Amino acid sequence: MAGAARLKPVAREVLTALGKFPGVRGVQRVSALHVDAPPSTPVATNSYIQGGGDIPLLTKTVGQCLEETAHRFSDREALVFCRDGVRKTFAQFKQEVDLAAAGLLAVGLKKGDRLGMWGPNKYEWVLMQFATAQAGIILVSVNPAYQAQELEFVIKKVGCKALVFPTQFKTQKYYEILKQVCPELEKSSPGGIKSKRLPELSAVITLDAKLPGTFQMSEVLQAGDSSHMKQLRDIQQTLSSNEPINIQFTSGTTGSPKGATLSHRNIVNNANLIGLRLRLNRQEIRCAIPVPLYHCLGSVGGCMVMAAHGCTIVFSSLSFEAKAALETVAQEKCSHIHGTPTMFIDMLSQPDFDSYDLSTLQGGVIAGSPVPPEIMKRLMTKMNMRDIVVAYGTTENSPVTFMGFPQDSISQRTETVGCIFPHTEAKIEDPQTGEVVPLNIPGELQIRGYCVMLGYWEDPVKTKEVITEDGWYKTGDIAVLDKYGYCKIEGRCKDMIIRGGENIYPAELEQFLHTHPKIEEVQVVGVKDQRMGEEICACIRVKAGQECTAEEIKAFCKGKISHFKIPRYIVFVKKYPLTISGKIQKYKLREQMEKQLQS
Repeated sequence: MAGAARLKPVAREVLTALGKFPGVRGVQRVSALHVDAPPSTPVATNSYIQGGGDIPLLTKTVGQCLEETAHRFSDREALVFCRDGVRKTFAQFKQEVDLAAAGLLAVGLKKGDRLGMWGPNKYEWVLMQFATAQAGIILVSVNPAYQAQELEFVIKKVGCKALVFPTQFKTQKYYEILKQVCPELEKSSPGGIKSKRLPELSAVITLDAKLPGTFQMSEVLQAGDSSHMKQLRDIQQTLSSNEPINIQFTSGTTGSPKGATLSHRNIVNNANLIGLRLRLNRQEIRCAIPVPLYHCLGSVGGCMVMAAHGCTIVFSSLSFEAKAALETVAQEKCSHIHGTPTMFIDMLSQPDFDSYDLSTLQGGVIAGSPVPPEIMKRLMTKMNMRDIVVAYGTTENSPVTFMGFPQDSISQRTETVGCIFPHTEAKIEDPQTGEVVPLNIPGELQIRGYCVMLGYWEDPVKTKEVITEDGWYKTGDIAVLDKYGYCKIEGRCKDMIIRGGENIYPAELEQFLHTHPKIEEVQVVGVKDQRMGEEICACIRVKAGQECTAEEIKAFCKGKISHFKIPRYIVFVKKYPLTISGKIQKYKLREQMEKQLQS
């Protein structure tokens, strides 16, 4: 297994550290938090907490979870894709997962290979998520908005052997974009691609039209025979819950995306604990999922929760549409819905909002960026989501580490990101001294437990920057912990922009914009926005003697970077606020831009 071999030094080090759970000097270890009831008495004396509970961690693989759930709820709907008219029971879905897994083996993939899933929310996305897990193939979540340069980077970084996508979504013509970096595709035989720039890519699978050099998904589903089914069963006997199963790309301050590598153990247990805290095991649940599948909230909080708890997940459209989401909740009688604050703001803002019957709604998850208190209150009243909870986490933590309880008070829902998860440790450290700070004092939030990723794929240096020798993951967020184990996020150590739930790193954009021939210098900051949470503002100094317009900059970006990374605001400046030593003060620049844009 080539991929596992590459990851082993990091994985072994991190997993060993996580298994030991050494104590934190000078702090109290607490394990009294029940999995589905908020603590009624103080559980911490300083900014360190360990979530306990009587639910053991699971050692199942993703495939084992689905198999057990399909056996228990064979005739229950597992997946509904409203736009495409797709409905699958758990029995039907499990059968197609096995066919797809055998088909992937038949077209030349093997355990440990990486398969990139590139596209919007379609049935085949979920099919590939579970089929790859069945066969020990590592799923790579590829942002559907990626352009050629971004696509080339991620495929080469993890060595994708296969890539799956629809021919087109909105303005994205996937086949044409891939041909920019793999011109050999058009003259290749299916499964026999030999690319100069993408040397490990051999198979391309399209979801719809049959195109030169590609397999069609329908062909893959029919490719496996009895020998491939036997091979699949043999592979399943060798799978370990500690093996990598998903790579999720997250950008870094250097501008180079990093592949957060998650194991079966990571996502199975996170999904199990999400479902238990939401109390999904107590009733039959129909959950609307308008969030993208290439994000952890969709793939883990949606699909993996479905497999772990037997709830039905319902997709309204290929990408988020507020009107479609409301229609789906009403027509499918959904009890829950997950989304980002921006998504919920858009739903509440629909002119015909009051015409939708949302009486079946009970709760859901809101996550991805800070939640305005007035939005939370409107969700509980206008959308009938009395049990809605806030969740917080990072891709590197599988993703959820803090989450509210349905019983939480309005202040806990609006002022915190919830309470620590079971089997998870958190501490708040002074970034300067490395000491654990007193309760209610801000510092850097760090996490340790089963949820911490195996590491960044083939990047031990970057991994060691964020995971300490004793297994703590440094989130880079400034947070405050209270005595009940609830957390409040105060800000970010770094300058990451969260626009509508999308993490955007200024350094990546700055690096790209610097390639424009007229730009002398550029600084990118996030400015507050009522709808998106934050918007991107590029502050540009042009070269002497040059003239440039905002339209020119945006045209330069189009087709080269993802649409959500294109700055909404382009401001031309003569200078930046500096420290005495000459360093740019981004926080002051951000304040200046917010003031200027509001005037």
